[in-house]
Amino acid sequence: MHILDFEKPVAELEGKIEELRHLSDGGDVNIVDEVGKLQAKVDKLLRSTYAKLTPWQKTQVARHPDRPHALDYIKALIEDFTPLAGDRLFGEDRAIVGGLGRFRGQSVMVIGNEKGSDTESRIRHNFGMAKPEGYRKARRLMEMADQFRIPVVTLVDTAGAYPGVEAEARGQAEAIARSIETCLDIRVPLVTVIIGEGGSGGAIALASASTVLMLEHAIYSVISPEGCASILWRSGDNAKDAAEALKLTAQDLHKLGVIDQVVPEPLGGAHRNPELTFQTLAMSLDAALRELSGTEGGVLRARRRDKFLEMGRTLA
Repeated sequence: MHILDFEKPVAELEGKIEELRHLSDGGDVNIVDEVGKLQAKVDKLLRSTYAKLTPWQKTQVARHPDRPHALDYIKALIEDFTPLAGDRLFGEDRAIVGGLGRFRGQSVMVIGNEKGSDTESRIRHNFGMAKPEGYRKARRLMEMADQFRIPVVTLVDTAGAYPGVEAEARGQAEAIARSIETCLDIRVPLVTVIIGEGGSGGAIALASASTVLMLEHAIYSVISPEGCASILWRSGDNAKDAAEALKLTAQDLHKLGVIDQVVPEPLGGAHRNPELTFQTLAMSLDAALRELSGTEGGVLRARRRDKFLEMGRTLA
């Protein structure tokens, strides 16, 4: 497992535990008891460390390479998933995955940013940074779900939309704007989960939802800390200061009313116990969908639009 700088004291204790587990009981030392004592220290240290993470440290956790990605959540939570590809205009964008499946017996359309888990898959998915065809695919799938009255679930995990010349040439800004417009226009339940990074317009294109859930150690911001620092201080060295100023943590955003619920993560973050993360999120997602089900489509759409208009008035 990749170890973050502030996790090194924990990693040292875990290393000692692994050493003890390879020893046999003997003499005056009871291996099981020693492992139990060290594990208790690890849990205590993790709890104290993660209880006081700075915004920059939360940014590191949100970007952790071992953190579960969209396809991991789809595999764990969605049954009979059938992927759908292409925007019917230009081509397929693997940075955004989507398709139909069943969540606890209910048909859903799932759309998410996929970063990839190793070098090969990260390149294939373009590190989760979508081009215009990705957002147009998302729009197509949301409109399909609306046509067949199927709830939409989006999983957001992206540093932002792809900033390359070819993306701009194909209408990146327009594609993002149209995706936001579709989010606000569909008449079915739309629930978003910020599972890692929620970066800029690349995130809001999928996150203009009736209900926005956010994992405890995820981040959500108009710009990355590094990007903000390069603009304000002309140097990426001030990324920590930018992270503090951006109010990008789940806790800050919940206070501001930008998100609706903070979903707890296991001790030490989602990367330490993905299975428990899946279980916890499943309960929150189920509750969110149940709360929205049965509401007339026009009412859902009106409430969603009013929610974001009011957010603008409150934060202005």
